[in-house]
Amino acid sequence: MNFILHLGLGSFHRAHQAVYVHQLRQQGDTSWAILGGNLRPDMAETIAALQAQGGRYTLETVTPQGERSYTRIESIERVIPYQDDLAPLIAAGADAATRIVSFTVTEAGYYLDAANQLDWANFPDLRADLAAVQAGQAGHSIYGALVGILRARMAAGAGRVTLMNCDNLRHNGERSRGGLLQFIDALGDAALKAWVQEHTSSPNAMVDRITPRPTPDVAERVKAATGWDDQAALMGESFIQWVIEDRFIAGRPAWEAVGVEMVDSVQAYEEAKIRLLNATHSCIAWAGTLAGYQYIHEGTHDAAIRQMAYDYVTDDAIPVLHTPEQPCPINLEQYRDVVLDRFGNPAIADTNQRVAMDAFSKIPGMIAPTIRDQLARNVSFDSVAMLPALFLAYLQRWHAGQIPYAYQDQAMDPAVAHAICDAADPVAAYAADATLWGEMASDPRLVATLRRAYARVQAFVAERAKSPG
Repeated sequence: MNFILHLGLGSFHRAHQAVYVHQLRQQGDTSWAILGGNLRPDMAETIAALQAQGGRYTLETVTPQGERSYTRIESIERVIPYQDDLAPLIAAGADAATRIVSFTVTEAGYYLDAANQLDWANFPDLRADLAAVQAGQAGHSIYGALVGILRARMAAGAGRVTLMNCDNLRHNGERSRGGLLQFIDALGDAALKAWVQEHTSSPNAMVDRITPRPTPDVAERVKAATGWDDQAALMGESFIQWVIEDRFIAGRPAWEAVGVEMVDSVQAYEEAKIRLLNATHSCIAWAGTLAGYQYIHEGTHDAAIRQMAYDYVTDDAIPVLHTPEQPCPINLEQYRDVVLDRFGNPAIADTNQRVAMDAFSKIPGMIAPTIRDQLARNVSFDSVAMLPALFLAYLQRWHAGQIPYAYQDQAMDPAVAHAICDAADPVAAYAADATLWGEMASDPRLVATLRRAYARVQAFVAERAKSPG
């Protein structure tokens, strides 16, 4: 038996990667299974439920037409309980039978700046993690945890292992690998760095499936449909996609047998997904919150919000992804329309709260690249500018304590965000933030375009104030 050790047993992993491994096992290929646990003491109830259920749980899938189906997923062989020293996770990672270490820690969990350097200055928890590892304790960032696992693996002579990033991060394998090597450099562990460079690979991958946070009614529907009182049930849309570069240094499951696209390069797929799906998702979440909606599908069915998303993709994203010099192998207009149909699925009941989070990493990662590309072409970028303008209006609501839910953002410094909102010219202060804009910060064209977009957003908000919802 070969194992994948997965770090981060959240909803996305259990509705995505674990499903593909389950499907392989259902076909009779039982040569791979998953071991999994968390790096932090979160999701305690779900982890306990998974342990009690032997790693099994039910996935409810919902089509855009509202058709529901239920599958009991049985690919997780062992749920590793959380321990502060991460000893059980490290032991699993050091086992020679573990051939892949995969992870989902959200975009902000990689602490990378616009130049793909670890942003030590802005992330005290990253500095604290480094200090913990230097002091011989377990690290709880992805880098600190991987250092613990890889050191143990090196010491055990357990051989090669693939490090597989399953997060929504452009060039996710390369960038997380770069962050790991920088973390090891900061530790001064030359022997580990040499071992990692020789004994690991880090394929890039593109992952896609909308997976809302589970609500109690999911478990109720699962019990009604299956008779099982499943305490770890979850729900996702019927659409699923996984594209992986075929660079596995220690073997891999035969994922192509269950619909995974194994390719030489994921770049075209990830750019389409990040710019046409992820950025559009955020646009709808921010605009929907400003309009008084709770759910993504409500904003998607609002004609003005849908038009903002459509115009962003059509006017600014597609022209930089599909050019005469570099034609895109994907039909981007069709992709755009499928995305909007998926977002409009009311059965998913995905919340604006979930999708709106982490803007201080999503803007530089998912939105600023399109602005940068349009600046380089010296053309208008009025449509894409609506997205950061929406977030500025959203941020000002947050600043005033008027967001109807808790906003979470690992990359945001609250003091900096409040200062932007308190500035005499918030648009200029926002456009000057280097975390968001990198080398474009304070570019006069950025400031002017954001100012126009922000005026349009204010008009949209004022209109909604007169007739909410």
